[in-house]
Amino acid sequence: MESSSSERVGVPALFEEAPVECLVELIADMLERLMAHNDRIPLSPESLTRFHSRSAPGITVLDYLKRIVRFTNVEKSCLLITLFNIDQICARMPLFTLSSLTCHRFVITSITVSSKGLCDAFCPNNLYARVGGISVTELNVLEREFLSMIDWRLMCTREILQEYYVNLVRTHSTGKFTIAGNESPSNSSDSDLEMDSGASCPSSPTLTRQTTRLSPAEPTAILEVTQRATIEQNMAFAALQQSQSQDSSTIVSIERTNKSI
Repeated sequence: MESSSSERVGVPALFEEAPVECLVELIADMLERLMAHNDRIPLSPESLTRFHSRSAPGITVLDYLKRIVRFTNVEKSCLLITLFNIDQICARMPLFTLSSLTCHRFVITSITVSSKGLCDAFCPNNLYARVGGISVTELNVLEREFLSMIDWRLMCTREILQEYYVNLVRTHSTGKFTIAGNESPSNSSDSDLEMDSGASCPSSPTLTRQTTRLSPAEPTAILEVTQRATIEQNMAFAALQQSQSQDSSTIVSIERTNKSI
């Protein structure tokens, strides 16, 4: 159900001029709907990535993005390019889905990488890791994996980011936002149709919540297990671990054979 016109929030036509708080809310709304859709897709061992956690973190994407903005002063282009990166990776890796198990790690990694690629000044990895609630070692691994997944294509045109921004406003789930000077109400029906059709990625440019209170001086780890993993998730992870164990055993056996030769 759309908000009445008196409750709508007018945002600037250009994403560079939009308040970062509105941009965060728009992006979080898209990601939350995408996660809700993809969480219904059965998890299989071949679809597991380094971005998967066993259980969903106990912080919403909206609060997570607010936390990142608060502590890293991330630029708006780096927030928007996260959606472009999702589309880019889904096109290259059809099995990858952004779900409640992957979204948080994906977001902090994308912002880390894009900040280095697009900005003159950026934070060190140890700060991004602390803000993201993971270890710096894990972030380093995720960063390398992310760069491989996007084939080191770090750049995106300003026009594409602008199209993402306009579509975020147009497809907001509540119709809360509208482009200033554009009296046409935002409409989420297109996005809803795309979600129902089975798409696991956000639309292309042409297309009980727990909060965490933080001390400004010292962000703390948050990506901890707060819910029990489902049987399906545990089976997928067990299958992956068994496969990795077999691969390791095969490598050891080959090495021993080579030594004996």
